[in-house]
Amino acid sequence: MITSASGWRKIFAASGDENDKNGEITAEDKAIVALAADTFADYMLERKKSPIIAVGIDTRPTGPSIAATVLQVLLSKKIAVVYTGIVASPEIMAYSRTVDGFIYISASHNPIGHNGIKFGLNEGGVLNGKENSLLVAEFNNKCSRDDAMELAASLTESCSEIDLDWVFSESVATKHAAASNYRSFTKEIISGTEIPAKQNALFARMRQSLLARPVTIVCDMNGSARTMSIDSSFLNECGIELKTINGAPGMIAHEIIPEPENLIWCAQEIQRRQLSGEKNCILGYMPDCDGDRGNIVYWDEIQKKARVLKAQEGFALSVLSETAYAVYQEQFAEPHGLISKAEHYRMALEDQNSSDSITIPSNLKMGIAVNGPTSMRIEDIAAPFGAKVFRAEVGEANVVNLARECREKGWTVRILGEGSNGGNITHPGAVRDPLCTIFALIKLLVLRDEPSGGAPRKGLFHIWCELSGQTEKYRENFTLNDIIATLPAYTTTGVSEKRAILNIKTKDHSLLKGRFQKIFEQQWLLQKDKLKELYGFESYEAVITKGTKETRNVTDWSLSGNGGLKILFKDKNSNNLAFIWMRGSGTEPVFRVMCDVKGNKPKEEQRLLEWETQMLLKADNM
Repeated sequence: MITSASGWRKIFAASGDENDKNGEITAEDKAIVALAADTFADYMLERKKSPIIAVGIDTRPTGPSIAATVLQVLLSKKIAVVYTGIVASPEIMAYSRTVDGFIYISASHNPIGHNGIKFGLNEGGVLNGKENSLLVAEFNNKCSRDDAMELAASLTESCSEIDLDWVFSESVATKHAAASNYRSFTKEIISGTEIPAKQNALFARMRQSLLARPVTIVCDMNGSARTMSIDSSFLNECGIELKTINGAPGMIAHEIIPEPENLIWCAQEIQRRQLSGEKNCILGYMPDCDGDRGNIVYWDEIQKKARVLKAQEGFALSVLSETAYAVYQEQFAEPHGLISKAEHYRMALEDQNSSDSITIPSNLKMGIAVNGPTSMRIEDIAAPFGAKVFRAEVGEANVVNLARECREKGWTVRILGEGSNGGNITHPGAVRDPLCTIFALIKLLVLRDEPSGGAPRKGLFHIWCELSGQTEKYRENFTLNDIIATLPAYTTTGVSEKRAILNIKTKDHSLLKGRFQKIFEQQWLLQKDKLKELYGFESYEAVITKGTKETRNVTDWSLSGNGGLKILFKDKNSNNLAFIWMRGSGTEPVFRVMCDVKGNKPKEEQRLLEWETQMLLKADNM
């Protein structure tokens, strides 16, 4: 079992086949689940005398068997349990804020025969790396005991059948409560305010705009946990029509990971609806099995086809939207000090009439938290807003905790996430959520310029165009294509591409990266002039990400260990032109590599990635 902070995962199908759709698990795997649940139960009991723990599953066939074992163990420890049944991970994590902790049974985007467990408290996200390591150590101790199987059996057999039956009978009511809580929390996330009146004002503004420019969205549910979530009711309530395919729970029609090769079914459905006259059908998404990722498909009205938005591009649009939204909100901000609200707006109007330019309020100290392999285009998007980008190691927990650390230092971090994987996290949420990604795009499309006395209040896209020096690209009847055209141009390796995954024999990644450094330094000396001529590279910088910490100008690359290692290439003015990156996966037995190049330069990206791969394979064989 891989035991990362992002989730403990293994193949649970009894056959050992990762693509097996059978729900049976072995006695040994039931014991593993029991000991994992017992470890978390002890952890929670140390924190609180009588904790309440929420338990939920995604739609994998092995989920019910694993859940039954988890519930038996928790009840045998006299812990109060609420069981949601099938539930999307953002939903149970939102609901967990009303209890003391959660256990979520899922293997996220892994193949259907896999399953796993995510642990968390009531902060809306998974445990951080430090707390997870405590659980892992205790779990390993229990698994290594001579009587481990007997211990696991005693934990499940001592559960009261009456208590277990009651938990199952209450699951419908629990799921209803979770959905209601999730809906309220989603409104807060999208609007960026806890105040219901302000939330309603924003949604009314969007709904009014959608009456003039209707939007229909297609979701390929692929049988995921989102089939049981609020997507349809919430979107319809907001004035957006949702059409679903593969919408029954467990109807997993194709591979689970929402990468381009699996978004074609969503694209085909958009294409079909467009050709049949549904011209408002312009967006689509596909979640993974636990329903946190939601990569995007959109209608390209120029090429007359549905196109898959690359994960890095989708994240970039979300960052653009939410950062512009922070500025947009200032146009509707509450007055400060002792002046009346009417006076506040009169002064704001005068300021806007005196100058048609957008200014960033001095009190808006914006930060954006991302992982190491997120494209450098995020820095280019952040710069016009005066925002600072912070980077953590790969892993949702690392990025979430980095954002928390930044907020403690006074930064406003509204949006964060892993651009390399797609989807985004919008504060106060602490997990990726496709509804947040969809509404980031919806806000870009529908929050347009509005009349306000003299000069109009500028919409999100207009704000971005002006601040980024692209005012000439703004037009009143813009589309998503127009917005995408204003994104900084970068060429980036896709995380699911075959060339991004290496089979590395060396288990000690510190040793591997130390060898890689020696090979790279030799290659740099030999090819320095060629690299300068071909790419404009004058120098390089090694950067390490471990947990929430980024270390620059590293001289010993082996110090990155199992964390991320990035080599930034710079021009004569020390501007970043490209990077290569590497890290062993924490949730899968693979080693990932990628390259990011400024500009539309696919050949350059390909050559640099091949160079990195050759050096790594040579290091692996030393």
